[in-house]
Amino acid sequence: MVSIRHVLSTLAAALTLALVPLSGAATAWADSGPAPGPGGHGGRGWVGTWEAAAAGTVPALPGNSIRNVVHTSVGGQAARIRVSNRLGTAPLELGAATVALQEAGAPKSPNAIAGTARRITFHGRSSATVPAGEDAVSDPVRLRVPADTNLLITLYTPTDSGPATYHRSALQTSFLAPDGDHTADQDGAAFTATTSSWYYVTGVDVLSPRTPGSVVTLGDSITDGSGSTASANRRWPDRLAARLRVLPPRRQLGVLNAGISGNRVLLDGTGPSALSRLDADVFSRSGVRAMIVMEGINDIKGSPNQTDPTAFADAYRGIVEQAHARGIRVIGGTITPYGGNGGYTEAREAVRQAVNEFIRNSGVFDAVVDFDAVVRDPADPHRILPAYDTGDHLHFNDTGLQAMADAVDLADLTEPAGPRGGGIEPVPAGSARG
Repeated sequence: MVSIRHVLSTLAAALTLALVPLSGAATAWADSGPAPGPGGHGGRGWVGTWEAAAAGTVPALPGNSIRNVVHTSVGGQAARIRVSNRLGTAPLELGAATVALQEAGAPKSPNAIAGTARRITFHGRSSATVPAGEDAVSDPVRLRVPADTNLLITLYTPTDSGPATYHRSALQTSFLAPDGDHTADQDGAAFTATTSSWYYVTGVDVLSPRTPGSVVTLGDSITDGSGSTASANRRWPDRLAARLRVLPPRRQLGVLNAGISGNRVLLDGTGPSALSRLDADVFSRSGVRAMIVMEGINDIKGSPNQTDPTAFADAYRGIVEQAHARGIRVIGGTITPYGGNGGYTEAREAVRQAVNEFIRNSGVFDAVVDFDAVVRDPADPHRILPAYDTGDHLHFNDTGLQAMADAVDLADLTEPAGPRGGGIEPVPAGSARG
């Protein structure tokens, strides 16, 4: 008669023998073996390292290979690529796609580092069809991705698939080869044209079990990087990522830039409004733990402009409630000055001040980063400090964007989320609280 102890001992030994090869296979895949399985939004260890929010459409580029240059915030043992036909009106046909590391020290080069190019597949196939209105996430790609580095993501679009979903203001030189499939080319000689936009590619995830998650920066042109040096990754979210990278590995976060130039909180226009793009640009991303919301100036100064601070308060409450329902912490960023800009009026300034009062003191947000207080001119608080101003009295140069990144308390990005309440009261024009 066999004892229960003997049965349990035999079962434990069998489980051990079964688990050891699986663990070894996972390590081998991460280091040098083929990447298994279809892509997906979830999965233990996957975290977002780069994002570009879909901002609009332009005519397709049939017969072109499009080599998008994107910059990572954190690194990992493998990658997944997000391709979007979200704003398209017809199925997007992808003939082939690859990812590679860009040659070192050459942010304006189409050349890949030798031996780093990897074929991207979707459900095991090198070609794919992305339905209109949808996104696709690739299978895992076996590629060790460094932090703070440029990737080349090359897509071949053999046919005219209708309007192309793109991010207009990339502030990064990418490349076009107009004569066929050059996705696997290591040498970039075929890429004879350039573009300052990103086509179809809207995200990169990396497999990094040590990385605790990511933070999304939801905003407009200031977050998108307008005014920063092109192809240098000096947007304030880039500089925030640089600050996070010096922390111990288990405190580092990926940084995902969901800024769209011209974007608004309340109205669609240049891209879907902040309220209507939360699912696509924040909640669907991998490993999101926190988001920083810094948006509203285009609602205030645009046409038609929004004059009711309560509408902003309701919108921010809605954003926070949706994020908290998903366990995501929300940091509110105050709206920065724009005195001297063509859209400035005293009435609009009163709205900005009232909205900032709500952001600072309502208690709706889990934390606040007071960008306004950091960048305003103490001698004239309705204006940007001259040392930070690009000259349009709205956007920031590299120095100003660095000051914005430095203003973020890194501890605010990792505390647990929790709902709170609050009200709003108007602030008279001419006041500069905080």
